[in-house]
Amino acid sequence: MKIVADENIPLLMECFGAMGEVVALPGRSISPEDLQDADALLVRSVTKVSRQLVENSSLKFVGTATAGFDHIDRKYLASRGIAFSHAPGCNATAVVEYVLAALDILAERDGFQLRERKVGIIGKGQVGGRLYQTMARLGVEVCACDPLLELKEGNGGRFVSVDKLIECSDVICLHTPLTVDGPYPTHHLLGEQQLQAMKPGTVLINAGRGAVIDNTALKHCLREREDLTVVLDVWEYEPDADPELIARIDIATPHIAGYSLDAKIRGTEMIYKALCQYFGLPARVRLPAITPLPVLKQMKFSEGMTFSTTCSIAIRAIYDIRRDDAMMRKGLMGFEESQRKVKFDLLRKNYPERREFSTLRVELKNCAPALVNVFQALQFKVGDEL
Repeated sequence: MKIVADENIPLLMECFGAMGEVVALPGRSISPEDLQDADALLVRSVTKVSRQLVENSSLKFVGTATAGFDHIDRKYLASRGIAFSHAPGCNATAVVEYVLAALDILAERDGFQLRERKVGIIGKGQVGGRLYQTMARLGVEVCACDPLLELKEGNGGRFVSVDKLIECSDVICLHTPLTVDGPYPTHHLLGEQQLQAMKPGTVLINAGRGAVIDNTALKHCLREREDLTVVLDVWEYEPDADPELIARIDIATPHIAGYSLDAKIRGTEMIYKALCQYFGLPARVRLPAITPLPVLKQMKFSEGMTFSTTCSIAIRAIYDIRRDDAMMRKGLMGFEESQRKVKFDLLRKNYPERREFSTLRVELKNCAPALVNVFQALQFKVGDEL
């Protein structure tokens, strides 16, 4: 068997090396010639799996180690009888933690408490649904807009329109796929009208798909409205990120919200099992057994520390989003478009190891039960020190 794969898929050789020949290539440079005699193609989000890429190939299986699949022409694969698999939910926890890390920094900087704000979530799928649950467990007032889910499950007071969500929310988080057709397209879901309608001081976070926000309209809006706080992990014209937009927003990162090591390994595991099942091979590799141990395993807190300080210390010990913002600005600002595109991809390729909150055990000695509940809501491992 010959497998062509994105070189950035973690534990690639450990999982697939024993199955046959594995050709690891940069994701953006995979070409039709690379696939002519390949049996399987394994990608991440940067590889556009189109008819042009695969029509002259011998592929039998395509897998993407990502939750999203808008980079895959699934209809064409199906017409050719090529099996397809993806990794739904693999990075949902990491993206939720990205949002929490951003809000932690902004709350300290701007002097607000998250529990005093209302959070609106557009898209209540794998990521948005988990973020909704986390906010509710933290005691934060939260609402959601997801017309497709509303049609499926009914409303029951749980869903609002985009306009209503914008009207009543202090924090708006975008977690929708990118769609251009159907009854509820998300392309440019937030344009000039929606951006101008946001309440003064609104925090806008996009860790979904770049073109869900009209980036040109956002840039124009921010020239007039300095009261808005914006966090962007995704960009309309990736891998190019508009330097003027970067300069005008508060936190800018290179599409790495879901890039925890744990999320990547979950994605690898899901397509590994799918490929084994399709080709009738035994799934002998057990990824938990070969997942690296975290560098930081435990933190201890005792009574007397303030509520917000304790949580911030733990969050930032695992993930301080300011580092990614600094690397983005240093890496891209001042360069021409062609250079920015290369550097954007390099920031993702060379992204430092980041673990999830659940890899850290927090020992709380004589701390209030409310603090224990917050750490549990954030998915830290909590063990009371006796």
